[in-house]
Amino acid sequence: MRGKTAAAAPAAPLPWAARAAGWLRVSRAGLFVIALLVGVGSGLGAVVFRYLIYFFTWLATGHSQFGQAGYVGSSHLPWLGLGFFVLIPVIGGLIYGPLIYRYAREARGHGVPEVMIAVAENGGRIRPQVSVVKALASALCIGVGGSVGREGPIVQIGSALASSFGQWVKMPENRMRILVAAGAGGGIAATFNAPITGVFFGVEIILREFSIEAMFTVMLSSMIADVVAIPFLGNRPFLHGFPPGIALVHPANYLLVAVLAVVAGLIGLLFKAVVYKTEDIWDVLWKNRPEWARPAVGGIALGVILLALPQMYGVGYPVMYKAVAGNYVLWFLLVLCAGKIIACSTTLGIGGSGGVFAPSLFVGVTSGMAFGEIANHVLGPAAGNPALYAVVAMGAVFASAARAPLTSVASVVEMTGDYTLTLPVMLAVAVATAVSRGLSYGTIYTTKLLRRGQDIDRAAPWRAFGDLKAADAMRPFPEPLAVPGRSHGHGGWPGGNGSPPAPATGSLPGAVTYRRHPQAVFATESLAQVLRQLQVYGRDGLPVISDDAEKVEGWITNASVLQAVTRELGGPPARGGRAATAVAGRGAPAAPGAPTPLQGYEILEVTIAQDSPACGKELGAITWPASCIPVAVLRQRSMQEPDPGLALAPGDRVSLLAPAPAPPASGLPSGGAGAQHDGRASAAARAEGPARAPGEHS
Repeated sequence: MRGKTAAAAPAAPLPWAARAAGWLRVSRAGLFVIALLVGVGSGLGAVVFRYLIYFFTWLATGHSQFGQAGYVGSSHLPWLGLGFFVLIPVIGGLIYGPLIYRYAREARGHGVPEVMIAVAENGGRIRPQVSVVKALASALCIGVGGSVGREGPIVQIGSALASSFGQWVKMPENRMRILVAAGAGGGIAATFNAPITGVFFGVEIILREFSIEAMFTVMLSSMIADVVAIPFLGNRPFLHGFPPGIALVHPANYLLVAVLAVVAGLIGLLFKAVVYKTEDIWDVLWKNRPEWARPAVGGIALGVILLALPQMYGVGYPVMYKAVAGNYVLWFLLVLCAGKIIACSTTLGIGGSGGVFAPSLFVGVTSGMAFGEIANHVLGPAAGNPALYAVVAMGAVFASAARAPLTSVASVVEMTGDYTLTLPVMLAVAVATAVSRGLSYGTIYTTKLLRRGQDIDRAAPWRAFGDLKAADAMRPFPEPLAVPGRSHGHGGWPGGNGSPPAPATGSLPGAVTYRRHPQAVFATESLAQVLRQLQVYGRDGLPVISDDAEKVEGWITNASVLQAVTRELGGPPARGGRAATAVAGRGAPAAPGAPTPLQGYEILEVTIAQDSPACGKELGAITWPASCIPVAVLRQRSMQEPDPGLALAPGDRVSLLAPAPAPPASGLPSGGAGAQHDGRASAAARAEGPARAPGEHS
């Protein structure tokens, strides 16, 4: 008995660690505390990763940065001569290839897509060992000549650290996703001394949603990460080698910036296409051979590229500084631009590990500098400093490749420290993003996921209700109906109230057992708003009217809303053009959340009796009175769509949208028709059959 008591004793009070974890899990303050820890971890991770790159580069070459001097051999391996450029990538591949294959295969490549899919579909869960493997593999890959960047690895490192924290305290998925974005933002902020860029990268690219809680958490993590890294990495702008004080000479030069933005947008798309085409080529060549050996064998191809163009060695920031300083002639700038695209694509294609952010900046700088040189040759000094176009193209190429305009603008301005460039960079980024969006669907990040059949750009289930409009879900009428008193060119109808005449009782194939005046929704109201209206007013659905309230365009029901959401989640991202056409050139619909009575029409419920001439006939074969449209059929307490092939049975109740009878001469004042919007039957309805409350059949 004593043993049982002793065994049960530890379960009584919660230990302090469990209570603390519970507080971190559920409270907003707890989320911010975790964000502080994530910021510290991301900042230290960025510092360690930077020095790992320096260490492996020094180990291979005898220098902390290499390539900018051109044909210079390794001071540690002088006996190899220029053959060092071919041999050292092979040796590195023999180390990091098995490391990735054995311990964390998701560390291969540029890393950001793996974080994006973890946030979008895996609740933010990333295996803890990814941070260590990614740091070692990417630092080694860059150190032995891999022509890739630091941003992808540090994003994966910071995100994996954040995910590990979140999994340790059993953070719920919605907060885990925010933490992972905070880790990514902190890594970017610390690596590039650019906290605003870190915030936008975490929210715009990783989390892909904006909320106050997410913004504050990512902002806090990015700020702390940068504060932690500054004592180790310095507080200068990251691209401090760029010439200061460059600006547009004349406002007319904005035209040149716009032209450059189009060119840069095309170059960004070319960069993305070459990256994945190269990967396809290597997949075909490698076939089913062991993946762990692929970086070593492919290292020969990378080495040949480095031997031909040694400036492609590593990340390449010193080469960028020399380019904007005007140390390279025009033709060599173009060679550097093409060489970086090929070298980066080859590094990733052979199974290397590294990012695409720095290569896109490199491509932008060299292509923009070449554009500036050409502009100076053609227009003279009026074109301005060529370095201006290098900086502008740097943001535009990344914006085109990643389709992240906020991150692109912030990165260029923060990393150069020159805020006078904000306006031309904004113009270039906007134009390049539009070009990219118009010509391509996936980005340089999401295309990797699309090739696996994972489309994170499709609407999330909860987001579809805000993105889709009533026009996307309604069943359109064959011909829109005019709204009395609003439509132009219809004059007065014989009914006296501007509507068609109300149908005579004898013209219907059954008794009118219920009538009500319908509410309506606008074609451009979101489905979230439509559902609220359907819950209150739409037992059998609601009419959908145009934004100008002049036409009844269709009918919407709960079932059609669900069908539209299902199509949106399972189909291609581009929706039908009805909503887009309705929204184009217009503002928001007037008072979308308020009830909108549909004047001049009413809902008639016609019950099909055993002796009705419509009994046994298909719905589409029945001749209804003019301007009457079947909108729903209630059969045995189940609401059905008015399918023309539906055979009517005794007891079926057909809901018709029909013209309302003219009001008495004394009339109600304008808006008085709203008195019947409570769903109670009118006097005519009571004469024809018993009235029921609107929810009786539901």
